[in-house]
Amino acid sequence: MTGLARTSRDRETDIPPAAAASITGTIDRTGGTAIYAQLRDILRAFAERECEPGQSIPSERELSEHFGLARMTVRQAVDALVNEQVLERIVGLGTFVAHRKMDLQVKLTSYSEEMQRRGMVPAAHVLSFEQINASALLARELHINEGQPVVRFRRQLLADGEPMSVDENFIPAWRVPGILDDPPPTSLYNVLSERFGLVMEWGEDMIEATAASPSIARLLNVEMGAPLLRISRHAYVSRAMVDYSVSYYRADRYKLWVPLQRPGVRSPRAYSAHRRTG
Repeated sequence: MTGLARTSRDRETDIPPAAAASITGTIDRTGGTAIYAQLRDILRAFAERECEPGQSIPSERELSEHFGLARMTVRQAVDALVNEQVLERIVGLGTFVAHRKMDLQVKLTSYSEEMQRRGMVPAAHVLSFEQINASALLARELHINEGQPVVRFRRQLLADGEPMSVDENFIPAWRVPGILDDPPPTSLYNVLSERFGLVMEWGEDMIEATAASPSIARLLNVEMGAPLLRISRHAYVSRAMVDYSVSYYRADRYKLWVPLQRPGVRSPRAYSAHRRTG
């Protein structure tokens, strides 16, 4: 990715690799548990307790020599952890401790609140906060006339200093008079609610897979063409559309969680709230 920021994988390879000698645990060859399963459990405990996400684990050869096992047995244990998403293989680089993917349940809640709930430090880098004229696309999405003034608010959202998503919101300017006179809000939805009385009541999201363009790849520190989740949202106050947004999420850091319920059947459990925006 010449000329672009270093990717998260580039930075992860700067983390010193784990040494086979530091992995504790013994293999019981007389027990009833399969040897590969014992090694799998030892490696899982090591990855979760001793390693950082993105840290490389010892090679199959090193693990084979350390535990006195056949390479095929070691590969079976590592394959099992890759399938569990505890580890991930990167062709040409090795095997790494996987980042835990955050579940992304689509709700009209605050990104900052969600990251704090997860014990992470949220931050946002404002890319633009300006008034533009609605293009044909924006006019169609916001149900306004082409050329009508629109407030554009674009941000790079981070957690613990790591880019997580790029969000872009579009609001008809007549709904938020004077909003550009103040600094960019830290929480857009809070400002819309408290200052302008626009409390988002419901919305519609379109979720699709996409590939990172050069500009988005640079902002998310991923390779150009890397898989992303693209979420476009129409948010409403009563029956009036107030906000149209497009967000790009790193697919290596998020998984989509969608609760399902049969119409007319009461849910036996309360779903916990996840997600972002604002």
